[in-house]
Amino acid sequence: QVQLVESGGGLVQPGGSLRLSCAASGMIFSSNVMGWYRQAPGKERELVATISTSGTTNYAEFVKGRFTISRDNAKKTVSLQMNSLKPEDTAVYYCNFRQWNLATIYVYWGQGTQVTVSS
Repeated sequence: QVQLVESGGGLVQPGGSLRLSCAASGMIFSSNVMGWYRQAPGKERELVATISTSGTTNYAEFVKGRFTISRDNAKKTVSLQMNSLKPEDTAVYYCNFRQWNLATIYVYWGQGTQVTVSS
């Protein structure tokens, strides 16, 4: 089992910045992918960004150039720096952790943290 604890989030004005962090603990394998998803009211959960243990990143088109994902493998943390925030970025943001062992993929989710972009 892997536990994820998120921090950050809150209310910010359009154009502002926020930083989300997520710490993982438990049985963690050497190869894994950490990332962030978000879900706005009435919409499906969607990918924001992911990063592998080797540092390979993947971003949704709508955050490229504005959000930066990073991780600290030693501390087992992942962060999402969000700049130039827009009202449409308002959503609950979820930390995601994926790892695999042979043919089995394990997926874990954080509890979610609210991000509200409003004037």
